[in-house]
Amino acid sequence: MMWQSYVNGLLVALGLIMAIGAQNAFVLAQSLRREHHLPVAALCVTCDALLVMAGVFGLATLLAQSPLLLSIARWGGAAFLLWYGSLALRRACSKQSLQQGENQAVRSLRAVLLSALAVTLLNPHVYLDTVLLIGSLGAQQSVPGAYVMGAASASLVWFFTLAFGAAWLAPWLARPSTWRILDLLVAVMMFAVAVQLIVMG
Repeated sequence: MMWQSYVNGLLVALGLIMAIGAQNAFVLAQSLRREHHLPVAALCVTCDALLVMAGVFGLATLLAQSPLLLSIARWGGAAFLLWYGSLALRRACSKQSLQQGENQAVRSLRAVLLSALAVTLLNPHVYLDTVLLIGSLGAQQSVPGAYVMGAASASLVWFFTLAFGAAWLAPWLARPSTWRILDLLVAVMMFAVAVQLIVMG
């Protein structure tokens, strides 16, 4: 049960953070410029872990006291996963590429970290995806702590892969075909977890 919860957290988090977004683009841009890219990756991982933990354990207490809310979270989470998977499947059929920003002057560590915090915390999707979606799903796991560790592991692997391998990954990620494959994998992950949630409860 512990490993099942861990793998669920890992797959759901990977599926959500792999999509092209402001946070990924920011980490890649900083990594390509070698401008405080490791602290930026560490900050993103820390924020994700804290947000997932808050969502999982905050909602777990609330859901445990209300079968109605538990049912709403179950079916609402499944519906959102199916919707998100459908979007990823649609993106897989369209052209995408990594948009790199123009070269900028070297900034201080403080300025870069503040920008990373803004990109992370001012994005409304972080609360919808990380706190509400990942959190509500984690609250229903048999071992919520293992689920949090799985989600944190996904964030750790993804952001530090971007940070350390940006120079090698950038040309590869710039190919639309690569993002089609990634989005197809995201869709499969989202559909699989949604079906598990519907069938197993």
